[in-house]
Amino acid sequence: MASMEPHQAVIVAIPDHQHYSTVIEALENNQHVLCAKPLVLKYEHTLEIEQLAFEKGLFVGVEYHKRFDRRALLAKRHYSLGHFGKFVMGEAKMIEPYYYRYSNFQNWFTTDKTDPFVYVGCHYVDLVYFITGLKPVEISVSGVKGKFPNGNEGFLWANGRVVYENGAILSVIDGLGYPDDGAGSNEQCLKMFCEGKGKTGLIDHDDQFRGVIHSYIKEGIGCAGSFYNYINPDFFRLAPWEGKGYKPVGYGYESVAASINTIYNIANETAGLSKDKSLIKRRKMIKDIDEKALIATPNNSYINELVTEAARMSILNDGAMVKILYGKNPHIEMRK
Repeated sequence: MASMEPHQAVIVAIPDHQHYSTVIEALENNQHVLCAKPLVLKYEHTLEIEQLAFEKGLFVGVEYHKRFDRRALLAKRHYSLGHFGKFVMGEAKMIEPYYYRYSNFQNWFTTDKTDPFVYVGCHYVDLVYFITGLKPVEISVSGVKGKFPNGNEGFLWANGRVVYENGAILSVIDGLGYPDDGAGSNEQCLKMFCEGKGKTGLIDHDDQFRGVIHSYIKEGIGCAGSFYNYINPDFFRLAPWEGKGYKPVGYGYESVAASINTIYNIANETAGLSKDKSLIKRRKMIKDIDEKALIATPNNSYINELVTEAARMSILNDGAMVKILYGKNPHIEMRK
C-alpha cells in the first residue's frame, strides 16, 4: 500500500480479526477503504478508524450490503412513515453452507477469534438498526462447538438474543451447516412484528427463496455442486444487457459500487483544489455520507462493533447477558 498513489481504494476482504490492522495501514498510507463486515471486533477500534479517517479526509465504507436490498429500503421507508407501528419482537436466521467447513474458514474461524453470530448475524442486527433506528442495549449469545476437518475447534452454531432500547427482542440463529444438497445456497430470513394503535404490523422477508428455481443438468453450477437450486436474482448475478458481454446486477454489486463510486466522486469533487481546501471538502462529503446513512460507515454503523464486542464476551461466558451503554463513552459490561 505504501507504493500506491494516495486516495486510491483499498478493498479489505480477509478474516475478521485481521481487519483492524489492515484498515489502519491503509489509512496511514492515505488510502480510502471499503471493508467487509464486520469492520472490526472492538468499538475502540472503530472509533480509532473513524477519527483517523476523518483527520485525513479519507472515506471508509463497510460492506453491509443488505442495506441496498430493495425490500430493506422499502421497509425502512414504510417504517419511518409509521406504516408498521413500533418493532417489538422478531427473529432472523442466516445458516451458511456446510462446505464452508472445508474452506479456509477452518484455519481462522476458531472459538478464540469469531463465531457465526459475529460473522453473519451482524447483517441482520445492522439491518434492524437500519430499518428502525433502534439501538441494541443487551446481548446474549450461546454457541455450539465442533471440529473443522483440520481439527481446529470453532463455534459452528450460535443463537443470539438482542434487546433494543424500546424493549424489543430479536432472536438470531446462525451457523455453518446448511446442507450442501439443499436447494438454497444458505437459509436466511427476517421477521419483525410491530405494535400499532389497535393492531399489529409485520415485516417478513424470506431471503432464501425469492420465487426462482433452477434445476441444472450439469455439475458445478449450483452451490456445492447441487442441481436443484433456489436462485436469488437480487443479490449478485451476471445478466445480458444492451452492451457487450454481461452486466453485474443486484444489491450485492450495488453496495460495493456505491462505495467505489463515492471514492470516485470525492476525487472528482476535489480535483484541482489546494491541499487545505481539498481536505475541507473531503471532510464535508464524508459527513454528508455519514448522515445519509445508506452506505455503512464507522460513524453510522458503530453499534455493530458494540454488538460484536458484547457478543464475543457473552459467547465466551456461556451466553451471559452483556449490556451496551451509550452516552459520551459507549462501552459494554457484563449484566450483574
